[in-house]
Parts: sequence; structure tokens; C-alpha cells
Amino acid sequence: MLATALSTLLIVAGCGEEPLPQACLQADAGAVARLLHAAPEDATLSGGTPLSACVDRAESDAELQNLGIVFVAVADRLVARSRHDARAAYELGFLIGAAERGAGPTGGVQGELVQRLQQTIAFNVTPAVQAEVERGIAAGRTDG
Repeated sequence: MLATALSTLLIVAGCGEEPLPQACLQADAGAVARLLHAAPEDATLSGGTPLSACVDRAESDAELQNLGIVFVAVADRLVARSRHDARAAYELGFLIGAAERGAGPTGGVQGELVQRLQQTIAFNVTPAVQAEVERGIAAGRTDG
């Protein structure tokens, strides 16, 4: 019985989350902006890491905060451009969709990042731009 309990404990201990990829730790606003500009065809960071993996695997408060700082800075720039640039609206949507994909259905702490990204468009996107944002969100949920 003790052996069974110990083996179960070892199996559970070995089932931890994968660590945050190095590409996510090193990504700055420029790298994320370049990825979004290439989306959806080449929407990965170095090593083939999608943005959703960064959101999914960011477990600590520090990792989420650093990721949030980068993502929100990019989102704010895209919002400003999206009023006159449909591609910027698409890229903004892709970023939001990728974050939603990474957070998953329950959201958890990652859901706070998603909510913050969604707030960037709450009052700043005109109805004419909204369609491109929605198209980007759909693509980000699939390919982000």
C-alpha cells in the first residue's frame, strides 16, 4: 500500500506544466509586433513558439506581469493605428485571440491578461474597424 501511494505521488509530481519557453521570456514588444505583422502565416516567436503557449505556460505572477507589459504595450499601439489601418485592427484581434486561446476556457490568472487586452478595444474601436478585429480574434484563436 505504501508503495502504491509513493508511485502515485511520483506520477502526479511528474505531471507538472511545461516551463515558459525561452522565446516568451525574451520576447519584447518589437518581436511581438513583428509576429503579428506576419500573422497568421508565420505567427510564432523563435523556436516556433505561438503567443498562446506564452500565455498558457506563464504560471508565476512575474511571468504573467512581464508578458502582460509587452502584450498591452503592443495592443495600445495597435489601437491607435487601427482607427486608420485595417491591418492594425486585424493584428490587435489576433493578439487578443491568441491570448484567449492560451488562457483556455477557464481563464484563471491568465484570464486577467485577456481581460486587459479586451479592454483596449472596449471604447477605442469604431464599428467600421470592429469587423477586422473580430476576424483577427478568430484567426488568433486558431493559429495564435
